[in-house]
Amino acid sequence: MNNPQTITIAPDSKHPLTVKRFGYGTMRLTGAGIYGEPPNRPEALAILKQAVDRGVQFIDTADYYGDDVTNRLIAEALYPYPKDVVICTKVGGARKPDKSWIAFNSPGNLRTSIENNLRTLKLDQMSLVHYRVMPGHTNFDEGMEAMFKMQQEGKILHIGVSNVSHEELETAMRMGDIATVENMYGHGQRTTLKMAIGENRGGEEVLDICEARRLPLIPYFSLLLSNPKKDNRIAEMARKHNATETQINLAWLLHRSPNILPIPGTSSLKHFEENAGAVEISLSEEDMRILE
Repeated sequence: MNNPQTITIAPDSKHPLTVKRFGYGTMRLTGAGIYGEPPNRPEALAILKQAVDRGVQFIDTADYYGDDVTNRLIAEALYPYPKDVVICTKVGGARKPDKSWIAFNSPGNLRTSIENNLRTLKLDQMSLVHYRVMPGHTNFDEGMEAMFKMQQEGKILHIGVSNVSHEELETAMRMGDIATVENMYGHGQRTTLKMAIGENRGGEEVLDICEARRLPLIPYFSLLLSNPKKDNRIAEMARKHNATETQINLAWLLHRSPNILPIPGTSSLKHFEENAGAVEISLSEEDMRILE
């Protein structure tokens, strides 16, 4: 099936970014509850280095992972960054001392987050920033306007959106150039999206626009598997291909659409290597029909 090895972000812009179609999400490099330092800091740094050594060119982070833990780990492990590596961050949320997640998306909040990301990552410009819609968010249009203003100032090269509905994505595209979409998506998430993140904010709801407009869809929480009591197709396919269920889940994403750029995360070097092996799995049209 059609499963290209690379994907281009903002292909029609003056500064397109082409990366291999398998990235790494850093959220799991933090401590318990996605907060604080990792329990095994040397392994966290080793994973980041190994990711780049294995050819990963897209690394996803946020300054509210930790707080600021993943950004500092990335800088420690990889700075100065290879020229072909794209570091993508997201803004719109923050953490409270009780580890709760809150919206942080007024124009002033967004500016604070961007400047913090630039400082901790040791960058003059962010290559790609997702504006994340969080529970309790305020004015979506106002937030997007602030993002485009910072792009005009040169703080951001490309802007994406995250956790958006079909309608919000269309609104953002009317306001300016949108490069990517980061929504929750995976084989096991397609029927639980309403309960997990709010109605109509998953990957399936926006994939048609992404394909029509050549926008990479970057799925988060993609490693959640289906309930085996209700759906054992992933397990059966794993046995057929002598692979793990996680690998089949990732392979399904890679084959689902050439516009999808998976970014599975892990705090285990062993699991990182396992996840990376998914790119070697070739699912046939019949395999995909069964999984659909």
